[in-house]
Amino acid sequence: MNPARTTTTSRALRAMTVLTAAAALCAVSPTAHAAQDTDRRAPGIVGAWARAWNGTEPQALGDLFTADGTYTDEAVAITFRGRTEIAGWKARADSLIDDVHVTVRTTHRDGDRITVRAVYSGHLKGAPKPFAVPMTTLLDLDENHCRIASDQDHYSLAAVLRQSGLPADWTPPAT
Repeated sequence: MNPARTTTTSRALRAMTVLTAAAALCAVSPTAHAAQDTDRRAPGIVGAWARAWNGTEPQALGDLFTADGTYTDEAVAITFRGRTEIAGWKARADSLIDDVHVTVRTTHRDGDRITVRAVYSGHLKGAPKPFAVPMTTLLDLDENHCRIASDQDHYSLAAVLRQSGLPADWTPPAT
């Protein structure tokens, strides 16, 4: 048997196998592709959540939650319960941070949970510089998937303070 011919045949078979497998995957997995597309588009509740953070009406954030929903800011280790407290947290953030903004980068939904990767930015009042830090938020939805039952925000407070030009032990003024 000719070794050159065996190598050529082997390469041709390998290429044909790869092409056949790719064609089969394309033909039978439109749902896998659709699932990837879903992850690229933010579910409606995520868009409403970002708009509420980016807006100036604190109650808009509170209204997205169930009556007994919780909002936990892990960076400052505080949890708020119910729409009124959650709206109060947004009002407090607005009083401390100019131009508070959440920019959603990616989302992933798994059942009742949505993981949001975003950039959290703004300018702490009195700080020399603005900040923009990565943030991951876990949103657990109610059984109808129309309200937030739980929100857990994860970002680095140390990075916020460092970027803002503030000391690591800085605390916001009392209101």
